[in-house]
Amino acid sequence: MSEDTYWERTDSFEEKLRLLEAAWRKKDFRLARSLTHSLRHTAMQAQAEEESPGQPLAAPAQFATVESLPAPWRTWARGWKYCRAIHLDETLGIERPAEPVEVLLSFPAEQVTSLAREVRVARVVDGTLREVPSQVHGEVRRGKKRLAKVLFMAGGAMHQRQTLLVFHGNPEAELPAFPTDLETRGEGFALDIENEFFKASLSRQMGQLERMAIKRGFGLELFAGGEGHGEPPGIDWAHDYAAAGHFQKLRVTLWETCPDYEVVRGPLATIVRRWGFPHSPVHPVFSPSRLHVDVEYRFYAGLPWFHKSGSMRAIKDFEAPALRDDEWVFSGQPFTDIVWLGPDGKVRTGAVDAALRDKLWGVGFFNRESKDAFVALFLEHRAEGLPELKHSASPTLYSPSHGHVWSRYPLPVKQVPAGAVLHQKNAYVVSPFTAADGPRMLEELRHRLVHPLLVSAGEMPPGADAKESPGRLARPGEAGDSPVPKQALWDALRDCKDEQFYNAGLNVVDLGLVHDLRVRGDVVHVLMAMPHRGRPRLGYFAFGSGGNSMPVQRRLLQVPGVKKVIVEQTWEPGWNSNRLTAEGRRKLGLGG
Repeated sequence: MSEDTYWERTDSFEEKLRLLEAAWRKKDFRLARSLTHSLRHTAMQAQAEEESPGQPLAAPAQFATVESLPAPWRTWARGWKYCRAIHLDETLGIERPAEPVEVLLSFPAEQVTSLAREVRVARVVDGTLREVPSQVHGEVRRGKKRLAKVLFMAGGAMHQRQTLLVFHGNPEAELPAFPTDLETRGEGFALDIENEFFKASLSRQMGQLERMAIKRGFGLELFAGGEGHGEPPGIDWAHDYAAAGHFQKLRVTLWETCPDYEVVRGPLATIVRRWGFPHSPVHPVFSPSRLHVDVEYRFYAGLPWFHKSGSMRAIKDFEAPALRDDEWVFSGQPFTDIVWLGPDGKVRTGAVDAALRDKLWGVGFFNRESKDAFVALFLEHRAEGLPELKHSASPTLYSPSHGHVWSRYPLPVKQVPAGAVLHQKNAYVVSPFTAADGPRMLEELRHRLVHPLLVSAGEMPPGADAKESPGRLARPGEAGDSPVPKQALWDALRDCKDEQFYNAGLNVVDLGLVHDLRVRGDVVHVLMAMPHRGRPRLGYFAFGSGGNSMPVQRRLLQVPGVKKVIVEQTWEPGWNSNRLTAEGRRKLGLGG
């Protein structure tokens, strides 16, 4: 049987499901297990190709060309071809320090080769352009569009409207390296994330926040002691629920590893997202697929707080006599006092008022002597398909089994219907807390985070006030000034094939394996990915291991002016079919 199309070279979800059902009926459980893994891979590929990234900010009917900009701006942005304007509006009438702003943007696919390399952000300041450090992630191709999330930091004066220009369309652009205090070490979800204010350590087993060091004074270490419930203990214990009749508790902390996860690493934020069904104490004897949990941490550069957001979605009707969507435990008695926020958004200390125990929008602890603190600000807490949630989580300062603890039990009912969803978004703050200054600091921070800067599509600013801007947008080698022409290098890389495709003629450029290409003098630096963890050895492409007839190093050394080639490997971000060029998609049968 010949295989000439994509669906002749692989098997569909429906076909694999049919094979799985047949194996199940025959009690061929090893085959059934293999087919469930294969179904998961089909879902991963479908997600890469079909999942909606969301609704992008309205794109202009036509992008402005850099050539059409006023002369001072055109000179500053030399190397780029297109730009668009966005507005940031401060609507609360307050002065804002820097906060994360993220916007989903769409670009014509024919105008870009790599959004991660090419997208740059600049703020218009008194007629000049000033580059804003940014981070691009989640790039996908959908038809004739490329979309990605662009993250940057922005503050502003009260009622201020800021105009920013987003540039794209520069095939010579390199992955930008912005100064940052954010350092991320480790692989996968097993990470240590550190900035100026704290160091967070995620569990090597399941990615839950395990320990945190507050980087002030003697460096308070927050941890949970003991042996947990048989799993590694951590300070973040959510999410979990008790089964009907309190027969058992199912927890995400019982995952032997993350069932699924995504990680984004960059100069402004490290994002760790994990999802799956909580596990039983005797998994897989019981493996109910009733409550799907999706949780994300976001740690930022230069900020003394981090986000945790997530959802708990009922897949079928079930009973949950207890369910927790936020619980934190601290051993060693590091704090002396309780802090909390009521429904009026005001901060109080001491025991929570009995009448407000289900109406809390922030809880935490502080030490009146050292001023160390750890406080949760609840920014969003709502449900679909359920009555209004209980906003509980009264802190306990001295618990015999836990030390300091708070637990939020949000369910107003025990019967959870299929389709019900619990949503949350919290910020966890490690800023010093004093009775004099702490309440106002927390109240203002929560107010800002609940009401972020408003992002909208903008009009290009008038050019009459354009002034000469300091520096330029391009780094050396990004504006036609590379010592070795980059187009010659990209053309040469197209001679480097993945010869595991015996007759498709697929090269490393069309496969999207080249993340970055830099030239420094006569030295060429190439940053490459491998398609998946089953092929971890970049040497196959770099220097010809495994019989590859035209390795990257040899081919680039043939380009005039190149004396040395350095090829490095990255797993972040992971490769998927969104990185294929139109020609690569055609050769694999995926369409344009």
